[in-house]
Amino acid sequence: MTVSMAFDPRLPPDECLASGEFPLTRRDLSEIAAMIYADAGIYLNETKASLVYSRLSKHIRSLGLKGFREYCALVSSPAGAQARREMLSHLTTNFTRFFRENHHFEHLKTEVLPELIARAKAGGRVRIWSAACSDGQEPYSIALTVLSMLPNASDYDFRILATDIDPKILAQARAGAYDATALETVTPAIRNQYFREVDIDGRRRWQVDERVKRLITYNELNLIAQWPFKGPFDAIFCRNVVIYFDEPTQMKIWSRFAGMLTAGGYLYIGHSERVSGEAKASFDNTGITTYRYNGKERRA
Repeated sequence: MTVSMAFDPRLPPDECLASGEFPLTRRDLSEIAAMIYADAGIYLNETKASLVYSRLSKHIRSLGLKGFREYCALVSSPAGAQARREMLSHLTTNFTRFFRENHHFEHLKTEVLPELIARAKAGGRVRIWSAACSDGQEPYSIALTVLSMLPNASDYDFRILATDIDPKILAQARAGAYDATALETVTPAIRNQYFREVDIDGRRRWQVDERVKRLITYNELNLIAQWPFKGPFDAIFCRNVVIYFDEPTQMKIWSRFAGMLTAGGYLYIGHSERVSGEAKASFDNTGITTYRYNGKERRA
């Protein structure tokens, strides 16, 4: 299904779908939806009109534009390339927290890491991918889980790749500094061992220790574009992201993940997501939104 099919051509294109400082019409939303779909595979329809309005109206004001018509003209033009990248940042959801959906980290710790750590100690290679890392809390949680079992993990060929489409959120991830509320799901023992309190611009923050950071490489990546690596990965975390894609894009992503996993590798997905399409036969569901690659899919 293409984005244009979500917008009924029989309905008036100038009908206002959300109003306030700038009216958002059906035509405006259709154009924005087409651009965000082309750029990131994110699927928007008219039920998202209020969200689009709330996320973009402040951006429009900051650009000194008169409304969504001028904004659509700008971001669809070569001169608006930077504004279009910023539109993507505004419309992507970056909610996360440390050890979110903790059953995944318990599974990683008890069922997956013992074998991976043994391999690393024997001189083998271990790779884990956080495929939509947001501000870093997911890859840091993975690294902290690894360090709880192998404190000197960085001495081995044991690495975590963390990627996201949004360069602004990646900058926050690399900095690794968080408000106290972000650490509410981190135990005092972990906080005291792997974080330190610092003052940044007059605000008290908790800074991730370099021992944690050394395990992680951050890179910008669009999941629907080319992936500039071949893997393979022993585990992939991609949670609460694919739900924003339409069904054909979801099925394509699942197949690409299968092609990136080692035989027996694990895929962790969001609580509202399910592996679908041809890739479904490649995975065995081994727990709550936890899938094991069984090697039945032809390698990518």
